[in-house]
Order: sequence, then C-alpha cells, then structure tokens
Amino acid sequence: MRFRRLLDYPHYTRPAEFRGMAVPEVLVGGNHEQIRKWRRGKALEKTLHNRPDLLKRQPLSKEDRKLLDKLRSEQRLKFQS
Repeated sequence: MRFRRLLDYPHYTRPAEFRGMAVPEVLVGGNHEQIRKWRRGKALEKTLHNRPDLLKRQPLSKEDRKLLDKLRSEQRLKFQS
C-alpha cells in the first residue's frame, strides 16, 4: 500500500505584506518549534477540509489527534451558527 501524505500547508515569501495580506506572525517570529506546529496544524486543517479520506491512513501523533479534535469541534460550531 502506498503511503499517503497530508495536503501541504500555505507558503509565504517576501515581502511580509502583499496586497494587504500579511504573513502570519508566527512565521516571522523565528521560533522554529512554533513554526513547525503551525505548519502541521495548517496541513491537518487543509486535509480535513479538502481530503478527509487521507486522514484515515495517516499515522497521527497525540498532538495531531488533539488538534484534529479541536478543528472538528470548531467546524461543528460554524455550522451550528
């Protein structure tokens, strides 16, 4: 069986602001652990939204599962509002 990956996280480049859109503060802060978590979170979020089937075969850490639970609960709240 072929290993399926998550969809990619958003990528940014210079300048830090372009056409009124700013790079998220976490990416310019320099804390590599926070950047790693942000990227993983965005990849999980995009995959959950666009290709939830990929998550079924994806090995997930405890941190990933916790974040997915949070994203799913936020998603449910959006639909209830």
